[in-house]
Amino acid sequence: MANSRRVDVHFHLIPKFYADEVYSAGSGPAIGRYPDWSPELALEVMDRFGIATALTSLAQPGVQFCAPDKAKALARRCNDYAAELNVRWPKRFGAFGTVSMWNVDDAVEEIGHALDTLKFQGVSLFASYDGKFLGDPRFDPVMEALNARDGVVFVHPGAHPTNRLIDLPWPAFMMEYLFDTTRAVVNLIFGGALERYPRVQFILPHAGGLVPYFSWRLSVSPMIDKRLKQMTQDEVFALLGRFWFDNALSPGAQTWGCLEQVADPGRIVFGTDWPFANVNVTAEAVKTYEALAAIPPAQREAIDRGNALRLFPGLT
Repeated sequence: MANSRRVDVHFHLIPKFYADEVYSAGSGPAIGRYPDWSPELALEVMDRFGIATALTSLAQPGVQFCAPDKAKALARRCNDYAAELNVRWPKRFGAFGTVSMWNVDDAVEEIGHALDTLKFQGVSLFASYDGKFLGDPRFDPVMEALNARDGVVFVHPGAHPTNRLIDLPWPAFMMEYLFDTTRAVVNLIFGGALERYPRVQFILPHAGGLVPYFSWRLSVSPMIDKRLKQMTQDEVFALLGRFWFDNALSPGAQTWGCLEQVADPGRIVFGTDWPFANVNVTAEAVKTYEALAAIPPAQREAIDRGNALRLFPGLT
């Protein structure tokens, strides 16, 4: 590989006990069944694609598919499992913690366990829970806990309840996930949470969904509707520049042409979305990314590793 030192911030964890729980509840991921997963398979993929360290995050549908008490316990079990991987392979794995958002007190408690006790790199939150998006006031205690710790949040999209009302047969990952991320970003910006909790760092997967593409339209929206928080275009773009963006499933020139106009170049990081992006897809994504002439060598090195090390200096 051109780079054997990559830090992959978008790398999923699917413990067998977790998949069994999901299936027994009659739930599952957007692709129907989980792909094969084991630490050994993960390490093989990492070695093949030049990934020195992978930061794991729990797969869909998180822990919200079960009752609150069970979700809390399952989140703790998944976090302890991720911690075991980190101990066994300390240079190869890091982790974003899982929290149950049924009860914000439970979420705050698990944030403390994941960040203070287990020393994870951050936590993984879904863009929305039960129809409410990140930035909603009901999640303020969670944001306060993260802000107090200079926390990093990996924002992963999921299925919104309204998706069931859309009369299309296509799986949610194809496009609905991108909309979910986009809605969370708009809510964080125009709801004021991004400014209320300035020490929280948000990583947006898949190059931020539709955010780079429609950023100009977003920046002039306050001119159109005076009910919106009145911000100038420069203010909107400055807030967009505070997000981190990974390039998982978004490596092509089509996306890069939008992303590079919006993202701070020091806040673009590498991601694969393995194993939901299977080995064949990951190979195609890496080939596309490495062939992208618009990215100069110094910036590619920063995307592959340097930017992530600034966000997670402990990985050095």
